[in-house]
Amino acid sequence: MKKILWLGICCILMFSMVGCSKSGKNGGKTFTFASELDINTMDSTVSDDGMSFNAMHAVIDGLMGLDKDGKIVPAIAKSYKLSDDKLVYTYTLRDTKWSNGDKVTADDFVYAWQRIIKNAGNYAYMFGSDGAAIAGADALMEKQASGKDLTQKDMDTLGVKAIDDHTLEVKVERPCSYFDELMTFPCYYPINRKFAEEKGDSYAKKADTVLSNGAFKLKSWELGTKAVFEKNPDYWNKDAVKIDKLVMLLVQDPKTAAANFDAKNNDFAVINSSLVDKYKNKPEYQTYSEGYLFYLQLNMNKDTMANANVRKALSLAINRKDFAENVLKDGSKEAKGFVPSGLCINDGTDFRKKAKDFTSFDLAKAQEALDAGLKELGKDSITIQLLYGTDESPMDQMATYLQNAFSKLKGLKIEMVATTKKDRIYNKQKNREFEVALTRWGPDYGDATTYLNLMLKGNANNYGDYNSEAYMSKMDEVKKTEDAGERFNKMIEAEEIAMNDGANIPVFEKGSSVLIRTNVKNLVHRPVGVPYTFNYVEMK
Repeated sequence: MKKILWLGICCILMFSMVGCSKSGKNGGKTFTFASELDINTMDSTVSDDGMSFNAMHAVIDGLMGLDKDGKIVPAIAKSYKLSDDKLVYTYTLRDTKWSNGDKVTADDFVYAWQRIIKNAGNYAYMFGSDGAAIAGADALMEKQASGKDLTQKDMDTLGVKAIDDHTLEVKVERPCSYFDELMTFPCYYPINRKFAEEKGDSYAKKADTVLSNGAFKLKSWELGTKAVFEKNPDYWNKDAVKIDKLVMLLVQDPKTAAANFDAKNNDFAVINSSLVDKYKNKPEYQTYSEGYLFYLQLNMNKDTMANANVRKALSLAINRKDFAENVLKDGSKEAKGFVPSGLCINDGTDFRKKAKDFTSFDLAKAQEALDAGLKELGKDSITIQLLYGTDESPMDQMATYLQNAFSKLKGLKIEMVATTKKDRIYNKQKNREFEVALTRWGPDYGDATTYLNLMLKGNANNYGDYNSEAYMSKMDEVKKTEDAGERFNKMIEAEEIAMNDGANIPVFEKGSSVLIRTNVKNLVHRPVGVPYTFNYVEMK
C-alpha cells in the first residue's frame, strides 16, 4: 500500500522567536491571546468553531494529542493496539483525573461519543462512514434522520465500549489511515458523565460547569470579553506546561487587538490587511497559512442558483488573484479548487498539483454565461442576495469585492445581506434562508474528504443542498478503496465532478498575519484540526 503524508504532520508552524523586545504587562508566566472570535461553547459535542476548539483544547485532552513539535502522540491514551484486520482499536488509558477529582475513565469516552450522536451534533457525521467509520454510527444516524428516537439500547450498538476503567475498545467498519489524527479532534474528547448529567442544560456554558483533564483549568469566562485559564496542577503532563496563566481576549477586532499589542496588553494578535503595511517590517510580524478555504455556498433550492450558467458566471467574474494579493495582502492566495493546496499529499504529490484548476477570471465569458442563464430563466435581469457576517473578518472585504465584481455584469443586481456569523450559519443557512452565502471551512483532519464530505447529500454542513448521484457514487468508491494511491485518484475525480457542477465557488485560501511577542516560544499552530495548542508556550 502506498503511503500518504498528511500536511497536519509535516507543515506545522511553530512560533519560536527568542526575545529581543520587552515582555507583556501580564508578566513572564502569563500568555495573553487576542482573537476577534468568541468562545461559543465548551461542550465538545456541540462546538463547531475554531475559537471554541482552541479553548477546549486548552482544558481537555483526548485519546491522542500533540507534542511541542506538533506531532501526534498519545495523550489520555497511554498506548493502543490495532487488530490485524485494522478494525479494532484497544486503548489503555493513563491514570488521570478531572479537575473535580474524579478519575478519567473509558466510560467518559463512551458517554461523550454516544452523546454527540444522540444530540445530532454538527460533528456527529465524523463518527460515521464520512469520518472515523465507528461501527454502528451510520445506522444510528439513519434511524435518527428517519424521525425515530434513539434509545439507550440503540446507543449501545455504537462500536465504543469500556472494557474496564482504563481500557477502551473502539470498532470501526473500515480501516482509516488518519484515525490517530481524528482522535485529536474535539468531537472525540471525553466528558465526565456524572458531572455533565448533574449540570444538565448549563453544562459547559460557564466556567464552573466545565471540567478539565488537560493543561489548564478554566478559571473565569465572560462571553464576548475574556476567558482566563490557570495551569492545572493535576495534569498528567504538567512538567511540559511552562506558563501559569493563559488569557484569551475575545471579540477584539484586528485594529483594537493591534493597539492593545502596542500597549503590551496582549502577546498575540491577528491583524488584517489594513494593518499589514504598518507592521510588516517589525520583528513581531509573522504570516502563515491558516488552512481555511473561503468560498461561496450556493442555495440550489433557489431558481437562480439552480441554473448552471448563472453559477458559472459568478465564478468567472471573480479576480481571485487580485483580491488575495492586492486587497488582503496577508499571505492569502487564489483558490484553484475546493480542496486547498498542501492539505493532502500522496507519494510526494500535492492533491492540488495533480487535480485540475477549476477557477479563472474572464469577464467576457462571465457575461456570456449570465446571458445564457437569463435566457434559460426567461428574465432580462436577476437580483442575487449575498449573505455575509460582519463580525468575521475578512468577510466584509470579500463581500464588498464580490459586490463590485458581480455588478460589472449586465443583467445582474446584487443585494447585500449583512448579519452576524452566528445568524448566518445557525439561522439563515441552516434554514435555507439565503441565496449565496460567503462562508469558510477549516480542515478537521489532513485528508481531502474533510472538504469533499461537505458536498455529500445529507451532510449537516451542506446547507446549499447540492445533490449529485455521480458525486455520491464516486465518494462511495472513495470510502471503499483501501489502496492510498487509488483512493487519492478517486478523490480527485470526485472534486472534478462537483466543480464541473458548480457545487460551490471557491474564492481564496486564507493566509494570516499576526503579531506575536518576540519572547514567546512554542505556540503550536496547525492549519488542520484545532488551530492552536497552548500547552508548551514559554515566555522567555
